[in-house]
Order: sequence, then C-alpha cells, then structure tokens
Amino acid sequence: MKAEASSLITPYGGQLVNLLESSQEIEKLKVFGENLPSIQISERLACDLELLATGAFSPLEGFMGQEDFQRVLDEMRLVSGCVFPMPITLPVSPSPDIQLDKQIALRSLKNDLLAVLTIEEIYEWDVREFSEKVLLTQDFRHPMVSSIHRWGRVNISGNLQVIQLPHRSDFQDIRFSPAQTRQHLSQLDRSNIVAFQTRNPLHRVHEELTKRAIRKHDAALLLHPVVGMTKSGDVDHYTRVRTYKAMISNYYKNESVMLALLPLAMRLAGPREALWHALIRRNYGANYLIVGRDHASPGTGSDGKPFYGSTDAQELVEQFSEELGVEMVPFNEMAYLPEQNCYEEVSNISSGERTVRISGTEIRERYLQRGKILPDWIVRPEVARILVEAYPPHHRQGVCIWFTGLSCSGKSTTAEILTGLLIENGSQVTLLDGDIVRTHLSNDLGFSKKDRDTNILRIGYVASEIVRHGGTVICAAVSPYRATRNEVRSMVGTNRFVEVFVDTPLEVCEQRDDKGMYAKARKGEIGDFTGVDDPYEAPDHSEIVLNTVINSGKSNARLVVDYLKSHGFIREE
Repeated sequence: MKAEASSLITPYGGQLVNLLESSQEIEKLKVFGENLPSIQISERLACDLELLATGAFSPLEGFMGQEDFQRVLDEMRLVSGCVFPMPITLPVSPSPDIQLDKQIALRSLKNDLLAVLTIEEIYEWDVREFSEKVLLTQDFRHPMVSSIHRWGRVNISGNLQVIQLPHRSDFQDIRFSPAQTRQHLSQLDRSNIVAFQTRNPLHRVHEELTKRAIRKHDAALLLHPVVGMTKSGDVDHYTRVRTYKAMISNYYKNESVMLALLPLAMRLAGPREALWHALIRRNYGANYLIVGRDHASPGTGSDGKPFYGSTDAQELVEQFSEELGVEMVPFNEMAYLPEQNCYEEVSNISSGERTVRISGTEIRERYLQRGKILPDWIVRPEVARILVEAYPPHHRQGVCIWFTGLSCSGKSTTAEILTGLLIENGSQVTLLDGDIVRTHLSNDLGFSKKDRDTNILRIGYVASEIVRHGGTVICAAVSPYRATRNEVRSMVGTNRFVEVFVDTPLEVCEQRDDKGMYAKARKGEIGDFTGVDDPYEAPDHSEIVLNTVINSGKSNARLVVDYLKSHGFIREE
C-alpha cells in the first residue's frame, strides 16, 4: 500500500526543540552542566545524540532503556510496539559517577558540552548477543564486531536534555533537520518523495535508477548521503558532496531534487540497517526508499564470503513497508549497452545483446588507483575529474604494514629491513616500533589488557593519519588481541591495511630472548606476559604469514616487498 508523504509528518517534541525556545534556559543548563561530572562520548554517540535530538530517530526520544533494548534485539520493535530495528544505547564503563538518579554531562571529543543525562537505568549488555542478533556475525572482520568489544560494559539511559548539537562547520547550506527537510520537500510540489541512501559518489547507474524512480512514482528525489560515519576506506564525504552538487547542477535540471546531508553513524548491519534507513527517511518526509543489493554491508568476512545475502535487505524492508509507510524501490542489477549508449536492467536485456559491466573494485583498480580518468559511460566527466583530483594513483594513497607476533619473533628486525628496502625504492616511510612507541607515546601505560589495547589503538590512530595523508607506515608491535588488531584495520581502512603475522614458535622466541624477559615471566617476576600467562591470539586471515625459522629477515622483507608490488602499493620501476 502506498503511503502519502504528508501523512507521515508527525510533530517531534524532543528536548532540543523545547530548550531552543528559551536561551535563558539553555544558559542556565550550561552553567549547571559545567559543574557536573562528565563523560566524553565518541563520534558515533555524538551522531546518535544529534539524530535523537532532531527527531530523525522518532519515535525514539532518548538512549534506550533495558526493556526497549532487549525488545529491539529480539523483535526489532520498541516496547510501545513501534518498529525500530537498531539498538541506540549509551554504553559506558562503570565508575563512581555512574549512579542511579545522578546527573552527568555528555561532552564531545572536543570537550564541548552537548547534553545532560539524568541516569534512570543502568544495565549490563552482552556483546555476543548484540553481534549475533543485530549484525548476524561474530567475525572480527566486521567493523562493528571489532568496535563493540571496546564499548562500555553497561548501558545508561534516562531523561536527556540536549544543550547544543555537535558542531559541524562544513556544508552548512545543506544540513537540515527532519522538520526543515520536510518543509523544503513540501515546496517541490510532489505528493511522493523517493529517498536515495548513499555513501558513494553517484555513478551513471545511480543516475539512471534515481531518474527512473522519479518518473515511475511522479516523485521528487531526496538525495540523502550519509556524512557521519561510514565504512573506513569509503570516499570521504567532502569529495562525495562535491560530486553530488555537480550532478544536480548538470544532470538533474529537469527533475525535482533536494540534496541534504545525514549525520548518521552507520552500523553496516545489512538488512536491519536498511530497515533503519527506511524509518529515518520516513521521519525526513520520504515515502519511498531505494534499497540496493547487499545494502549497507561491510563486504566480505574472514572466509571471503559476503556477510549478508544480496537481497536480504530488500526483502526485510518490503516486509515492513506497509507498517512503516515507506515503499521499497529495488536497486536491480543494470548493465551498459554500448550500441544504444544507455543502461538497462539485466533482466530486460536479450541474450544476444552486447553489454558492458564493471564493479566498484574494478573502478578502483583499473582507473582510480592508476590515476586514470573514468570513462563517461561509468561516471559523468564532472564527477570523474573530482575523483581523480581527490584520489591519486594507488602507490601514492598510503598503506599500513602491520607486523604482529610474539615478543622476539623477529617483527622489529624484519620491519627495519623492510623500511630500508622501501626507502631504497623511493617510498617515504615511517616506522612505528612497539618498544619505541612505548617510550615516547605510551610511557604512561602499563601492561594490563586495557593498557595494551590503548597502546595499540594509539599506534593505530597515528598510522591511520599517516595513511590518510598518503604515507607508508610500518608498525611492529606484539598486538596480542585479535579484536584490537581488527579495530586498527577498520581505522586505517581494510584496503590500505596489510597484516603481517610473524609466525615464530614460542620456544624459538624464548631461545632468542637476550633480555631474559620470558625467563622472568616463567619465574613469576613479570606478570601478564604475552605467551606465558597472557594469551596471544594469532590472526585468522593475515595478508602475509612469515616464517623466521627457515627464512632470514632479509628474505622475509623481500616477500613483503613482492606483495606490496603485486598489489600496487609500490610502483614497479
């Protein structure tokens, strides 16, 4: 059943709306909040807070209490019975400041005071249950699986008073709340609104699909890209928004289109995420949503297989379409017909007709990674120019080579030799050795699991910044925990991260230990020593595995160089 967009506009009485009516109340709350104990919330939570405050998550008005959380896990519904597929919670670590009936200030990573929460519930949650029910996987290659293992072990909820939204300085002209978006859409004089969810630049297939949806449903288009948190390695939103503006200016002149940015922190949860996207777009005024094949998926897992079925997301959205009031528009597979210079759905093409198709991977590897302009049958020339300017050839885009293994396994030796070989080849290389980083960056940390994780994530953050600016960084650290290594992989970007497992047996490492650290650990003089009384979790699917028993450090370093060359990270002379 088709729902009229206008019937979906419901007032939202969020705290932010009420507070903004009185600047005196805001100032009073600010002063009050400054004297409260506070927690800094992650960028993910800041995005959630913003969308809660503006009504994008309506009917949800605050972080979920235990009953809502559990029912969402089990049934994709709130206690009220309303459809809501994604848990929106505020996880924290237990502390003296986290007590029932106490108030706590929520601050951004820049320490801006955003909100005050009166704690009405404190409840534990299970990481495994969340992973299995929401993400449908325990695979640490899923970015959210590796991330949630570091979230606080308890969730808190209660009355939320929002003081201000997170500061966003970019693209102010197209950042709209749901109410503002609905107001703008009402001026387009269309009874139907088709929303297009995207975290990619618009290709010709996207253009064709959106225009067909506009014509078929006599609709206006809400081009609604995610600019909060997407998948690491995605085209950055600054570049993407430039491509959207170029497309609308040059190729949507005859259509009614509104471009608005969505500060959403994606979970990459496949079917559930697609349903969540539909609910959010309903709150922004759309009554149709284009849902792609393998919608909102992080790709493939450790076994090389997709996390979700290609049509699972479409089927779930369609299942709830009538109840939500958002009709699913399927993104069907399309191919280019060179003779006709047009795109057509594969199911409508006769068997003898010549077609051309290209995957996103091929676009990156055949064109962007080589600094070549994409042909106009793939993307419009204006988009191609923006992408080439933003993305230099593969060997200039940066890479992190992450050595992991037991202490004395040969990580540092191989990493130092590799550094010399890459510099000899003309690369600009930064070496982050675990022992050196401990001295200069993490000398405040001990060797508990929490401190080890913090140390590795610090190294990972520095590495991700180097890679983001096109540099090559070599990291050599024990990094014993699989989940933390995979979180670093997500920080850097899967396609820019090369994990090198230095697979040296424990007994060999002990024989090589000139400092006698293993011996001290065996005697109990050192506690929590990896390989003795603290586990080392070997990688399941490293890009490279090195044997230091039969191979020298130099030969292993050359194996890594060969891998980097074969995958385009080093330009072959």
